[in-house]
Amino acid sequence: MNVNWRAISQANNSLAALSAACEDYGYHIEITDEPRTDVTIYSTNSINERLYRDEIAGADCITVVGGPHASACYREVAEYADYVVVGEGEYTLPALLAAIEEGRDPPPGVATAAGYTPARHTVLLDGYPPFSQIKGFVEITRGCPFSCGYCQTPRLFGRCMRHRSVDEISRYASRYQDIRFVTPNAFAYGSDGIHLRLDRVERLLRSLDGRIYFGTFPGEVRPECVSRQSIELILDHCANTRLHFGAQSGSDRVLRRLHRGHTVEDVIRAVDLCRDHGLVPIVDFIFGLPFESDDDQRATLDLVRSVTRVGKAHIHYFMPLPGTPLRNSRPRRLLPETEKVLGKLALGGRITGSWMDHEIRFFRRTPHL
Repeated sequence: MNVNWRAISQANNSLAALSAACEDYGYHIEITDEPRTDVTIYSTNSINERLYRDEIAGADCITVVGGPHASACYREVAEYADYVVVGEGEYTLPALLAAIEEGRDPPPGVATAAGYTPARHTVLLDGYPPFSQIKGFVEITRGCPFSCGYCQTPRLFGRCMRHRSVDEISRYASRYQDIRFVTPNAFAYGSDGIHLRLDRVERLLRSLDGRIYFGTFPGEVRPECVSRQSIELILDHCANTRLHFGAQSGSDRVLRRLHRGHTVEDVIRAVDLCRDHGLVPIVDFIFGLPFESDDDQRATLDLVRSVTRVGKAHIHYFMPLPGTPLRNSRPRRLLPETEKVLGKLALGGRITGSWMDHEIRFFRRTPHL
């Protein structure tokens, strides 16, 4: 049976992990620019799903769709795709391919037009390679204990953090000269995500050979985790001169509504610690949150101004994502003064991202070193 993967650049790391998982079960995945027989696999997000919907519906082959959008909207996607892999795919996708090949019903974790039975397993990261022939970033942690209202991560992967072992990370990282990681919070490695175990982070970093980029895209950190001790780990073991973390808002009221789990003061302290230790802070912000007032938005704008005096800000415009508590919310308009200040900062090279076009957020982001 021929198994194909529809090339979508935003899903490259999923391709790396899932092709490696399928190899272990004897399935080799070919990358293609169009649907091909016998099976073609897609991984979509909530921005690019609309670009592939008609192609999937009209494909002259068996179609399998996964990814964050398909997982959150599996009933909708099952109306035009043959099979929808919901959630983690390392076990479910090879099991589905075997079922297709043998003419059996799909396993739990796969939705079809006929219905859906949830998966009865959770992926143990050490049980599956992060990549094989197709290289990707090394995923070191999956899951997040926080419940930010806009974020799909805890809904897709759960609130219990699961970590790949130091030995397995070191094994795969050795294939790179420049080593980067996938994680919801790099400083939370080896911990429950709330009570840090920086001794385990240090053990991980000491095990690696090469130029290590830790706490940068695609493995940022949380602001309350930035401390003198955690920064010293970066300075002692890593090559990056930047540290990337999320503020999201300059209003404590908004942060509480988001269930972010940190304060504005945590952000300010993290920025100051970066400056004092010679690291450039790269800070994420979301404008247009549905419950922010004019004063809340101005407070966020003030914090952006403060950050960009010593570092850079990455700006998003709120987008309600399916499967999240804010999925039915509408973005709030930007104040004229907000648009003016952000435009000026962008022209000066102090901010990146997009506060108007969602596609820039997903399609044009590049790693910070």
